[in-house]
Amino acid sequence: MKLSEIKKLKVAELRLRLEEAGLDSRGLKGDLVERLWSFLDDGSQQGNTHKQDSQRQVVPTNTTQTLEVEVAPISSLSPCSTVVEIPGATTMNGQTDLAQEFHDSATQTEAEVLPDTPVCQVEKNELEQPAAEEERGRAFYEFKEEIRYKRAKPPKAPPKKEEVDADYGDIIKLHSYDSHLHFEVDSDGACGQPRFWVKFPLLWSGCRLSHGVSQGRVGFQVRLERRLSISQPDASQGDQTYGMRIGWSAAQTSLMLGQEEFSFAYDRRARKVTCGKEEEFGEPFCEGDIIGCYASFSTKGDVQLSFHKNGRFIGVAFSLEASKLRGRALFPHVLCKSCVVRFLLDPTDLPWYPVPPGFTQLAALPAGLRCRNTSAPSSIAQSEMILMVGLPGSGKSHWARAHIRQHPEKNYKLLGTEVLLACMMGGGAREQRLQQAAQCLTELIKMAAQTPGNYILDQCNTHFSAQQYKLQLFSSFGRRMAVVLFPTADEWKRRLSQQREAGEIIPEIALLKLQVSCSLPEQLADVLDELRYVELEQEAAQMLLREYKDEARRLLPPVTKPEKPKKYLAKKRPYPHWPPIPPPPHLGSQIMAWNNMPSWSQHWNVPYHDQAMYYCSGNES
Repeated sequence: MKLSEIKKLKVAELRLRLEEAGLDSRGLKGDLVERLWSFLDDGSQQGNTHKQDSQRQVVPTNTTQTLEVEVAPISSLSPCSTVVEIPGATTMNGQTDLAQEFHDSATQTEAEVLPDTPVCQVEKNELEQPAAEEERGRAFYEFKEEIRYKRAKPPKAPPKKEEVDADYGDIIKLHSYDSHLHFEVDSDGACGQPRFWVKFPLLWSGCRLSHGVSQGRVGFQVRLERRLSISQPDASQGDQTYGMRIGWSAAQTSLMLGQEEFSFAYDRRARKVTCGKEEEFGEPFCEGDIIGCYASFSTKGDVQLSFHKNGRFIGVAFSLEASKLRGRALFPHVLCKSCVVRFLLDPTDLPWYPVPPGFTQLAALPAGLRCRNTSAPSSIAQSEMILMVGLPGSGKSHWARAHIRQHPEKNYKLLGTEVLLACMMGGGAREQRLQQAAQCLTELIKMAAQTPGNYILDQCNTHFSAQQYKLQLFSSFGRRMAVVLFPTADEWKRRLSQQREAGEIIPEIALLKLQVSCSLPEQLADVLDELRYVELEQEAAQMLLREYKDEARRLLPPVTKPEKPKKYLAKKRPYPHWPPIPPPPHLGSQIMAWNNMPSWSQHWNVPYHDQAMYYCSGNES
């Protein structure tokens, strides 16, 4: 089914198809069309990854019916206009020279994060084009979410919620704050699952426990309770519709388990993962299996991390020296996709499988030997929100991560890059993952505004309507701060040229349109507790932005607006024929009656049957 055919369907038909596919059927017709097209497009692309010609494919659904889709291969654009988030930012108070840091880190082969947020203003007809025409980047899909703020009504006051104390004391539970906002913790604190598994099934969700260890020989057990996949996997997907990683990580590391240095995971696909690198280890596990994770600390501080499956020893996966670990505590950590996980955290319960000799269950460990995780702000009034503002490539994510490292006590949550990584990890259709990341981020921002915590929104946020709307959402927070990253023109060009090598494709026109619509948050200074300009000062940034706008307007092609059809007011006439048909010539004297017929205004007051009598009377008496 092509996109043009989907648009011709009625709302009821669209909703029926979405319900058959197990998707959300609420919303306007435009949203339903886009949702159904994304589903069909993703299903066809996953079955045609090695083909260049368009073909027909059957997409499985949760019912016995099938849908046929016809998809053309995605054509790549030239990398001349790519935009990727790059490190680099410096403050006017003599802080770290991020421009130099970017120059030094540009030679590294590994990219820390994927490119940053909303990028360009695209016309409505361009946004509705199928993804098969050209490859879209993260910025394109996040911009589609940003432009909705132009039409959005002012947000309502968030409902009052009971403040939840994040300090668990000596009780070991899944930490509700040291987790993704899209990870849902059960009431008992031992079970969790992805919150948006129906709407965003590709999203990974992670969580750490409230307590960890830094000494002794300690372990814990986790069960893959059940899978939450909506549809059965096809041959191209294999068994990748759900996933799970279990292991250990240090505090303040990313919740994407296995993607950073002090983060160690055993993957469901028989892999061990750390620093984003995977190696073959152990054997696969599936729903119903119980994984035991054990850490053995030596008296010198060295540690060995081993794993068990259903009580059977698999092997030692990681060995760390004390000089590298430096006394850091390790916390149990889980990362899952479309599945439910359960920890054994009740000290009175017997372990599911016997614990290896010499090891102690974490739940049964004395309180003095456990390390407590960092706590969250106890109320929204004590929470803080930082709004990042800047063009793509200005170094927002790099500044945000540096700020998090400088203030570990605040335990910031990074909204933007973290959500993108949660969607992009693993295989599958890249376009659908980018789209789900942008849509999920919109939902998470609203959720964050009602949840106590410290948040950094590392998006572009260049549109005034988006800036204003988000600040209004967080109006009840105790502190709201805007950070503007605006490098010099040469530095920005150099950073953009470095990002072309990352492969993120953004059309040149899209970048120009973003420059035209860019707005600095000076008008919102009154509602902010602090407005900080990084790299360039406020006056210099404003002057440079005006130059960008003038140059972009000169380079942009003229926008041709389609002519609106003229609306004629059809006036309902009182008579079936007007003007009246004159009598035929052979009636002779009746022509005199035609010449003496009533005027235009008189006709409107004479009924039609009376007119007929008048015209045909003549001398025929």
